[in-house]
Amino acid sequence: MGRKKNTPTDRRFMMADVARTVRVSPNFVRLTLAGLDGFEKRGADHWCRLFFTRQGQDVLALPTRTTEIGWYLQYLATPKARRPWVRAYTVRDARPDVGEVDIDFVVHGDEGAPIGPAVQFALDAQPGDRVGFLDQGSAFTPDHPHDWTLLIGDETALPAIAGICASLPESVRGVAIIEIPTTDDRQEISAPAGMETIWIPRDESSRAYDKPGELALRALKAATLPDGAVHAHAIGESGLATGARRHLVQERGVPKRHVDFAGYWRHGRAATS
Repeated sequence: MGRKKNTPTDRRFMMADVARTVRVSPNFVRLTLAGLDGFEKRGADHWCRLFFTRQGQDVLALPTRTTEIGWYLQYLATPKARRPWVRAYTVRDARPDVGEVDIDFVVHGDEGAPIGPAVQFALDAQPGDRVGFLDQGSAFTPDHPHDWTLLIGDETALPAIAGICASLPESVRGVAIIEIPTTDDRQEISAPAGMETIWIPRDESSRAYDKPGELALRALKAATLPDGAVHAHAIGESGLATGARRHLVQERGVPKRHVDFAGYWRHGRAATS
């Protein structure tokens, strides 16, 4: 949309060490990464790219180019035998004074379902394990007048929604709709008093659903929303993000410019790079 993002001016690849891991809930594993000296906390949905070794790799070979297009072209040109896995994640919390960042990993899928390389890394991680880190800045940058804020996402969007809520001015009012696998996956969220948080645990639902995000989308369609101009941020499973935007624009008459959306992942399709 041509919107200015809060991106780092000094983009550089860094190596981080796993400091500790904790299972914060049934479907979330939190890794604390250390050694990120010079990291700047940007708030909101501050995100990064993490690089992991593939099976059989002894060395984590990171790109040397730092422009957004340059590093990725270099990455694609690297033979697969030396090319690391790369995944995008949101910073759940950061302590720049000690060079630490917390990243929450969602353990997707039913028992026995395939586990992606990033989640497998998080499940197996031991202190001292290394991971590549590229700061990408934040994407939540509303640039139009609005009266209230709408946030909607599934479990993969929880860190971003939590970060956005914590960064909002106290005067902000709005609604955050968050679908999670189980009731026990709720997390403490710091938000302005005027922000209503609606949790939708799938394990409590009597409604049928085919994939994550469908219950949150149904809740949005049934919700009585505040009056006035909105800035909406729909993120998570691709069908939820695009479905929320379509509903807001076509059924609620929200201008397209007032709705940001991003599909973090697609149900039933694993990332391959």
